[in-house]
Amino acid sequence: MAALLQGIRVLDFGRYIAGPYCGALLAEYGADVIRIEKRDGSEDRFPAQVGGGVGALFLQMNRNKRSITLDPASPEGRKVVARMVKTADVVIANLPEATLVSMGLDYPTLCTYRPDIIFVTNTAFGTRGPMAKNVGFDGIGQAMSGAAYMTGSIDQPHRFSAPWVDFSTALHCAFGTLAALMERAKTGKGQKIEGALLATAITVNNASLIEQALTQVNRVPTSNRGQTAAPSDIFKAKDGWVLVAVTGNPLYRRWAKLMGEPEWLTDPRFATDDDRGRHAAIISERMNRWCAERSSDEIVKILGDAMIPCAPVLKPQETLDHPQVQALGVLQDTDYPGLPKPAPVAAVPLWMTETHPVPRRRPPQLGEHTDAFMGELGYTAQEIAAMRDSKTI
Repeated sequence: MAALLQGIRVLDFGRYIAGPYCGALLAEYGADVIRIEKRDGSEDRFPAQVGGGVGALFLQMNRNKRSITLDPASPEGRKVVARMVKTADVVIANLPEATLVSMGLDYPTLCTYRPDIIFVTNTAFGTRGPMAKNVGFDGIGQAMSGAAYMTGSIDQPHRFSAPWVDFSTALHCAFGTLAALMERAKTGKGQKIEGALLATAITVNNASLIEQALTQVNRVPTSNRGQTAAPSDIFKAKDGWVLVAVTGNPLYRRWAKLMGEPEWLTDPRFATDDDRGRHAAIISERMNRWCAERSSDEIVKILGDAMIPCAPVLKPQETLDHPQVQALGVLQDTDYPGLPKPAPVAAVPLWMTETHPVPRRRPPQLGEHTDAFMGELGYTAQEIAAMRDSKTI
């Protein structure tokens, strides 16, 4: 059976995460994703180096892609871009608008090469408003959406270490790309898809903004302790930490009985989730005493049997070693030249009965497919050699 996106060509000029991960998702389902990099390599090749001259981020972002090097801003490079776009269905480029224009990668220019092209881009702040020309990374969305303020303590906001804004933006862009491909199949028209890190973060944190707008509650951070239900916190076990999340009256009733506190079922302080959130310190103190007497495995087993959400707080190595993580099979061993061993690169975390990812191919080495791809575009060996001499590729 043919892969879902077989026959779809994607040109990936993306940087860091929000663009490249969108491309990786499309490649996972069979799109021919061509990663176009600077001659000395793009930024995601270098942070957290793990061997083979690449970083951990690169290994995640670029499985199933091909790699070419190109200077798209050079005169010859612009001609190559024009020829590439004529063969492509989608172009991804998460760069500032001025940079896109200077490189000839803006949507109006791309449309002169292929009128029905689908162009996917995202910025930090969007393309309108007083900060539209500013640049930024994942953290700007966390900071401006209210999420960073509500994480940590009143004295010290915390940025969440995993770049959830970048990944969520990439997911939205991949969703938009699939919708645009469906639209083009119906109407024959391409379109521009525009994401923004700040818009993504506002969307993810929207419930707290709705609450603030309508109630003026002016919440302040309470570290790991939830404010709209309880117990919802991270608790100390005899040998580590566990997270417990009790939301809704059925779960709370099971928890109170397990704790041996039946009188709390009729206590007006704990009547609803909001009531329990307002008195969360009392409930968390009770849960802390219970957890302090048990190991994390015991806690997870007892609460799991009681159908109360609970999980151990794991260090990265513990995550790799945990039997539940291993049973999921999300982390797939992926080879790359120069690595000391295969890298555990995550697959798309979905299971569908009819639509399946293509077999995993390792991420490409820098410019590994330049000659072959240029040949596909019709360039001769002599022309390719000349472009290499002129440092176009």
